[in-house]
Amino acid sequence: MHSAPKSASHDGVAATLSAALGDMLLGTTEAHGELLLVVKRDSIEDVLRLLRDDHEYQQMMEMVGIDYPDRAERFEVCYCLLSVTKNHRLIIKISTDEATPVPTITTLWPNAGWLEREVFDMYGVLFAGNTDLRRILTDYGFEGHPFRKDFPLTGYVELRYSEEAKRVVYEPVQLAQDLRQFDFMSPWEGANYVLPGDEKAATGENGGGAK
Repeated sequence: MHSAPKSASHDGVAATLSAALGDMLLGTTEAHGELLLVVKRDSIEDVLRLLRDDHEYQQMMEMVGIDYPDRAERFEVCYCLLSVTKNHRLIIKISTDEATPVPTITTLWPNAGWLEREVFDMYGVLFAGNTDLRRILTDYGFEGHPFRKDFPLTGYVELRYSEEAKRVVYEPVQLAQDLRQFDFMSPWEGANYVLPGDEKAATGENGGGAK
């Protein structure tokens, strides 16, 4: 195993960045080996620019969405930063709702355009200033946003290739009822029904019974 730590210590980082961010910072949390900073939504571009230019967080590694339907601002967007020179990772988090856009950060990292499109596609979060905000994972004409907690697990439509139409067609989801009825009961725990083959145990036809 390599002697170098997986990531540098968080010691003193929160205090240093809190002083640098000032009133743009809403709070800090350290848990599970991660340092997380919650900042104002409208300040996200300024916050990330400061972290990139003044504190050596050069790379924007990932952007993820989270949905809390019971909250007024139901969505959180997390930006995962990496400092190559410090060997340190940092998570920046903001909150928003379905109607309030988040400022784009494509002005800082062009690759963020694809990540913003993914969060938009999966959650419906809008990004103001992203000039190419369209779906990236779901199909054209897809209805809804699959990672929202209120999106049905089965979806709304299913697709198949139609030999008659010679193309892919969309149809309402239809689940056969015999595939949806489960009793979650194990036959080894005394099921109250007879399974195919159980009758052999009574007649000794299975050849492997006790003598």
